[in-house]
Amino acid sequence: MSLGEDAGSNVSVPTARGRDYPTIRQFTVFLENRVGQLLEVLRRFRGSDVRIVALNILDSTECSIVRFVLTLPEQGREVLERAGLAMIESDLIALELPDDPQPLLQVCSALLQAEVNLVQTYPLMIRASDRIAVALMVDNIDQAQETLTTRGFKLLSEQQLLDLS
Repeated sequence: MSLGEDAGSNVSVPTARGRDYPTIRQFTVFLENRVGQLLEVLRRFRGSDVRIVALNILDSTECSIVRFVLTLPEQGREVLERAGLAMIESDLIALELPDDPQPLLQVCSALLQAEVNLVQTYPLMIRASDRIAVALMVDNIDQAQETLTTRGFKLLSEQQLLDLS
């Protein structure tokens, strides 16, 4: 059953996505490696309420892989789909880095002890309170969230990204 088929359904969006804890969505878009391709995609967000809060580019000779974290991901997906772009959607963890001289050491140590591999990481272009926030892709999101929460890290939700942007 898809969302909307049963008007009386009490299924919430997080449950429909398969999780009821804070994650954020990343959109990976594949572009031709030509001058101006990224600008063309970015212009598609003009006039919308969608904000880009993280951007990562992996460039090769033939193509570029561009990863976005967006506020209002449902609307952002529509913008990207209307552009006819090849796209993958993934769940990430967003968290505030602790107030420590080596905050990434704390994050990586916690994940290692839980035997969770870090696949991708990049900073978010927003500040959660007075702290820097990062996006993490891991190989076991459930274990990573449980571990980070247990160790006192503050995880951020999509709503919090929207509120901070």
